[in-house]
Amino acid sequence: MVALWLHYGCTMKTITLKNIPDRVHSALKQRARRHGRSLNKEALTCLEMATAATPVDVGEMLLDLRAHRAGLPGRLNNQLIQMANEGRP
Repeated sequence: MVALWLHYGCTMKTITLKNIPDRVHSALKQRARRHGRSLNKEALTCLEMATAATPVDVGEMLLDLRAHRAGLPGRLNNQLIQMANEGRP
């Protein structure tokens, strides 16, 4: 028989959250109810999602945006930028 506190061969860590604002607690309870989870499981899921985010490669994102913009009709060239800065005639 495996102890309940043993998960995947290691002990699970515990944290205590203090001074949780009422609105945060209520919102978390509503999310838990909506997802059919306990309050603890919903809090863990939120923490997992927040910490699992992958960093954004800004250079790669800019290349993707420029490629997308290049495929759009019309062009924003230096003459149009200058006209916009000077005001339209």
